[in-house]
Amino acid sequence: MSTDTRAPSKSQRAYEFIKDRILGHDYTPGHRLVLNAIATELGMSVVPVREALRQLEAEHLVTFERNVGAHVSMIDDTGYRFSMEALGVLEGAATALSARHLTTDDIARARRVNDQLAQVLQRFDPRAFTALNQEFHTVLFDRCSNPRILDLVHAEWARLGHLRASTFTFVPDRAPESVREHEGILHLIEQHAPLAEIETAARRHHDATLEAYLQHEHPSEGPNA
Repeated sequence: MSTDTRAPSKSQRAYEFIKDRILGHDYTPGHRLVLNAIATELGMSVVPVREALRQLEAEHLVTFERNVGAHVSMIDDTGYRFSMEALGVLEGAATALSARHLTTDDIARARRVNDQLAQVLQRFDPRAFTALNQEFHTVLFDRCSNPRILDLVHAEWARLGHLRASTFTFVPDRAPESVREHEGILHLIEQHAPLAEIETAARRHHDATLEAYLQHEHPSEGPNA
């Protein structure tokens, strides 16, 4: 059985280059993708770059506008809302199911991460805050005893990565509240609170972030619109 060791095509290289920069938030929503500039940087013609952009358009990461060209797709508000609502339900359950299995070291690690989040607040970096925020939550839900729920939680976190670089870019005032709520969830876990109470706290935590975003982006709609 032979293994295909051929080098990736130019269009594949361009695709991976651009996608990495979108997912890594180097190219943020609305960033204009100039064919000639990308082609020059990659040392190739514009043809494979154009093919790569069309492939990324099919994945909804890039948008083409007539007489303007290509740019990184803007925020998918509907997709973001659905993912955050799903994550609130799923992660609430996963955190509750994980709570009794967390070790002293797990709790200490989560608290260290939350301390780092508090430090980031002093010189706010939304991207760093988002990464640490995800790490904090992962510690709390990763010992969930139901692997299917756990898979769904990880899938929604990954989906959020495609939809938005950082909610906290848009609602930085939400970040200090989030850190305080983290401590509240940790306290409930340490005190062996009823699992339903832990689940509710974790779910409300996500709901509050979603509501803050909706109030910022669509103030006339209200949090329950």
